[in-house]
Amino acid sequence: MDAVRVALLREVLAGTEWPGATRRFAGTLRGSVVSYGGGLLLVGTAEYEPWHLAAHLVDEAAWSGTPELSPTLVRHGARASDPAHLAVGLGRVEAARRGETLLVVAPSAPGAPLLERVHDARRAGATVLALDSGDRELGAMAHEALTVPPEHELDFDTVQHLVSAAAGENTLPAQRGRRRLRDRLSRLADQLTAPPAARW
Repeated sequence: MDAVRVALLREVLAGTEWPGATRRFAGTLRGSVVSYGGGLLLVGTAEYEPWHLAAHLVDEAAWSGTPELSPTLVRHGARASDPAHLAVGLGRVEAARRGETLLVVAPSAPGAPLLERVHDARRAGATVLALDSGDRELGAMAHEALTVPPEHELDFDTVQHLVSAAAGENTLPAQRGRRRLRDRLSRLADQLTAPPAARW
């Protein structure tokens, strides 16, 4: 979806929560990856791989001069024989560490195997963002979530377009203090509950 269509879509959605909500979520995404210099992992569910969002984020990274937005697509069915950019499997999620951002895209229930890996990534210090349909477990793990309820008049793909376009914008609305405080408290809780670092 090009910039003109995104602008028209935002005009149609003016007066709804969506332009502001997608910009806030995109601002959190961009702020997370830029502050740590990259390390964006993008994963979907076993039934849904976010190819389209990955492609749009790569484009936005190039157009905005923000290479940190270019994600590593993590796939449930990745094989060693796949091309390098398609061969990243779920083990990469559980290997995520502090300074990396994990964006989980789940239009349906993410399933226990993925949730366990997301939990491991969060405990290790990764920032977890969720674009989902309202899964409680995923929402509880996410530092920031944007929920598209099932049967909503705005479809999941459209919301992904709005998020990727907003992430590439060079001027995003500043986050409100309340969200920053929530994020600081969340990070503190993660540090207090993380296992002790191994000593060699």
